[in-house]
Amino acid sequence: MNKLTLQEQIRYSRHLVLKDFGQEAQLRLKSARVLVVGAGGLGCPALLYLTAAGVGTLGIVDFDVVQESNLQRQVLFTTDDIGKNKSEAALNRLAKLNPFTVFSTFPIKLTRHNALKIITDYDLVIDGSDNFPTRYLVNDACVLSDKPLVYGAILQYEGQLAVFNAIRNDKTRSVNYRDLFPEPPADQEVPNCEEAGVIGALPGTIGSMMAGEAIKLLTGKTEVLTDKLLLFDSQSLQTTKLTIPDRKTRNYISELIDYELFCGISQNKNKSLGMKEITVQELKQMLDNGDDFQLIDVRESYENDLSNIGGELIPMAEVPHHIERISKTKKVVIHCRSGGRSGNIIQWLEKNHGFDNLYNLKGGILAWAREIDPTLPVS
Repeated sequence: MNKLTLQEQIRYSRHLVLKDFGQEAQLRLKSARVLVVGAGGLGCPALLYLTAAGVGTLGIVDFDVVQESNLQRQVLFTTDDIGKNKSEAALNRLAKLNPFTVFSTFPIKLTRHNALKIITDYDLVIDGSDNFPTRYLVNDACVLSDKPLVYGAILQYEGQLAVFNAIRNDKTRSVNYRDLFPEPPADQEVPNCEEAGVIGALPGTIGSMMAGEAIKLLTGKTEVLTDKLLLFDSQSLQTTKLTIPDRKTRNYISELIDYELFCGISQNKNKSLGMKEITVQELKQMLDNGDDFQLIDVRESYENDLSNIGGELIPMAEVPHHIERISKTKKVVIHCRSGGRSGNIIQWLEKNHGFDNLYNLKGGILAWAREIDPTLPVS
């Protein structure tokens, strides 16, 4: 194992004087390779503290770009980074924090086709993703490649933390994400941060705790959050630990599957339910032709103030109180930011009020900004 240089000894001196830490633990960090999936709210603080702690190699997976609404909580980025790939923008910041850490960036979407190849090269994985298909994908890839996984999740004022697939004292592997959630929730049953919001400081707390668990795993400390789920309420500052039952789900993980289909995401669900959809190109043609139809925006008013394409604003929560405003005699196109909320409300209207003339705008206003009007500001 390499020795610490004099400069490294100075940089990590507060670690070196720690009881039960010292040079041996710091050298373990120096030789460690950690992959962080998602450079968002959770990934940003985790990456900052792992870099500062002296982890030798860090991989960053994120295909998304920095948006202005990210800056409320994603502390690696600045206004100048808006529009840049997150993994590359993170690298630019982190490289200035610690010249002794080597970085690899993966500005691509993690899929069942590339996950094992990427994860295999690392000792430990941190999952800072914000969607269920990626969480199941990362979990299964870690189980198949025998890699410990540090998991975190946030929503509104509450956070979760757990360590999966770590080696116990008896050399068996601890529970994994599927033991906690054997089946994904129904599509859109759990809102995301875009829909429900998140207090900006919360991902800093959970992400830092994720980095702490990773450091304990890498340095061989035994008090790691295995077989437990920690729940944190940022309003009351209460924490709760729940025991995760060992359902032996690792015995049934034999290959990586189609996780979007497994989780029943909106596009697949809409298709299976026969929901009618139109593309942004079709909508533009309807507008250009002056077709007689109704366009409804079910986003919140602040979203509509930022960017709109001329639709009538009826926020999703207000739709049940304004059914009379929705036409039953002509085509109605309903849109939101990405297609999830509009798809949900269309299903509700069809089931409870007998509508058969509703069309979901595929990809929402994000698709419009991407494919029709790149100058349109979106959050």
